[in-house]
Amino acid sequence: MKSNRFMLSLVLLALSTVAFAQTDAQKSDAQKSSVAPVPSEVQKSFTTMKSLAGEWEGIVTVPEAPQMSGGKMHASMRVTSRGNALVHEFQEAGTPLDATKYDHPVTMLYVDGDQLTLIHYCDAGNRPRMTGKMSPDGKTVEFELKDISGSTAMHMHHSVFTIIDANHHTEDWTFMMNDKPIHAHFDLQRKN
Repeated sequence: MKSNRFMLSLVLLALSTVAFAQTDAQKSDAQKSSVAPVPSEVQKSFTTMKSLAGEWEGIVTVPEAPQMSGGKMHASMRVTSRGNALVHEFQEAGTPLDATKYDHPVTMLYVDGDQLTLIHYCDAGNRPRMTGKMSPDGKTVEFELKDISGSTAMHMHHSVFTIIDANHHTEDWTFMMNDKPIHAHFDLQRKN
């Protein structure tokens, strides 16, 4: 009887030692996985773009169409989809949110594999897709046209976002109209 109790104690001790060893091994794996991986250049670019979330207003300058210059624009940017997408919306400041009467293009930005992707849902009725790269100084993300769905006669072709500081950035958009580029420069200040 005494030897049975002794054997039972040894078995319980052995089991608890194994259980603690497994727990320690799991902790090591958990600690290893809690170390954040080094973000890729694409992820850094997207993080930079997400820092622009908020409400912005500023003046537009269109060198090829001076009559369009001087207007005040409103940009709204918000992070959505659990941090996986950035929604960018433009409209003339002070106009109602009525896309049937006023221009209101929507642009979505997200990481697609090893590319920072921008899809512009244009008031011209098409969807240009662009891929972006961040400048070495981390202040500018430039997007080049990759392809387009819908008509190509008039479409957004290129865009550049430049961060001046946390409350000031510029956007440069190039719109192609029958193979003629029209450049729009937006100088935007954070409203919130």
